[in-house]
Amino acid sequence: MLTETDLAALWITLKLAGLTTLILILLGTPLAWWLARTRFRGKVVVEAVVALPLVLPPTVLGFYLLLALGPNGPIGRLMEALGGHALAFTFAGLVVGSVLYSLPFVVQPLQDAFSTVGRRPLEVAATLRASPLDRFLTVAVPLARPGFLTAAVLGFAHTVGEFGVVLMIGGSIPGETRVLSIAIYEHVEALEYGRAHMLAGGLLVLSFLMLLAVYGWNRRFRLVRP
Repeated sequence: MLTETDLAALWITLKLAGLTTLILILLGTPLAWWLARTRFRGKVVVEAVVALPLVLPPTVLGFYLLLALGPNGPIGRLMEALGGHALAFTFAGLVVGSVLYSLPFVVQPLQDAFSTVGRRPLEVAATLRASPLDRFLTVAVPLARPGFLTAAVLGFAHTVGEFGVVLMIGGSIPGETRVLSIAIYEHVEALEYGRAHMLAGGLLVLSFLMLLAVYGWNRRFRLVRP
């Protein structure tokens, strides 16, 4: 049986993944659109920065976030100056870390989807006097629907499974920063393999179902797309 703290870890994990995914879609969509359309020479530098979490060890990113978000870091001092408190070892800090760590898993699928749209449909819409915003909302976004689904699922799943970053900046505070990945680790440390298996197995099934939904939707979209 799962303990009360395990159920709390499940709720915190789902809340963290959902909020992180929402923020990433809102922030990642304009960034991905710009990367797909721009001819700026420094684009490669921006792409490298976005992709950095793919190759950077999570503990490295978590360490520098801990320094930045802690009471002696620039962001921590700014928050305290504004009447708040440092973000290290708080749920808000987990959100910041998760957004940065999962950024490429949302931006890259969206960028690929927008690049696939091409310029021709947008040029046709422009000849019909559609504004740039109309062309984006009524042409680019509908044609990039598979990219949005892939980005949302990958961002959500990657946030659910992250360990190093959340451990470094959040620790393991029950009801506040203790997420499922940390709960599994602590159960294994305590030789509670049954509870660890229940949590790990649940994440395994959830991850498989989300990927199955992505592949199924993308296949269906390709079949019905003219």
